[in-house]
Amino acid sequence: MPGLAFVFPGQGAQRPGMGKELAANYAEAARIYDQADEIVGYKLSALCFEGPAEQLNKTEFAQPALLTTSLAILEVVKKHGLSPVMMAGLSLGEYTALVATGAMSLQQALPLVQHRALFMQTAVPDGKGAMAAVLGLEADQVTEICQRAKGMVDIANYNCPGQLVISGETEAVNEAGASLKKIGGRVVPLAVSVPSHSQLMRDAAIKLQPELHSVDWQEPSVPVVSNVNAQANPRKDFADLLEKQLFSPVLWEQSIRYMLNQVDYFVEIGPGSTLSGLIKKIDRSRLLGHIEDIPSLNKVIAEANHHE
Repeated sequence: MPGLAFVFPGQGAQRPGMGKELAANYAEAARIYDQADEIVGYKLSALCFEGPAEQLNKTEFAQPALLTTSLAILEVVKKHGLSPVMMAGLSLGEYTALVATGAMSLQQALPLVQHRALFMQTAVPDGKGAMAAVLGLEADQVTEICQRAKGMVDIANYNCPGQLVISGETEAVNEAGASLKKIGGRVVPLAVSVPSHSQLMRDAAIKLQPELHSVDWQEPSVPVVSNVNAQANPRKDFADLLEKQLFSPVLWEQSIRYMLNQVDYFVEIGPGSTLSGLIKKIDRSRLLGHIEDIPSLNKVIAEANHHE
């Protein structure tokens, strides 16, 4: 078996119907949803399986729903004998990776991400924060224009070559976006209500800090690569890194390049294939695929067996 890395998606990947087929066919997946329903105190499983999308897309529901769904899918993946030597997750997905490696339990993680979502949602008044994808420009070009804009805006995600995300105050994001278009960039406003991974999230980080430090962190079973420093870290650093993660850029491309030195292939575990698309642009030859339902599971297992 080649050395596999599992990666977990962040907010935005959620959609009604996610996890439903696997939970109906595998007791292991259904058990994770049952546990999650009990922990959060409402039918999170029904929201994942049936929607409505409008509710599922709200930060406070999207984050626990995604964490639970990715972990339910993971149980099925493990049953089929796939096991990773390293893990990472995009933003919220980093919490999923830490649960997946036993660094914290589902019982600890779900209330934590519920609070994280709430603190993020309330950190900035509606309409005062924005995010936009920037395509086709170098990071230093984007940084320079963000620094010139009036107000707070900066790079929030280094996704893959030629794809960045900026985040901050709405007017500053709009001003930077207009300037980036003038130098040949493509700018796509994102449909989000929270300016994630910007300095506007510092208040949310301060509120989350005591909860992160109250977790009895364990050493992970395999290394988890942090969004903040694009490397694996010991458990004593997890709370500080997750606090910083809220207002620091997500170094996704840098994280994948770090992992490329240590793993053969990547498998995305969770709804959608956003991360697979990014990894393909970083190194097309090292992706096995994504797993979110029975057909995609069978496809990746066949790929893994082929590469043995």
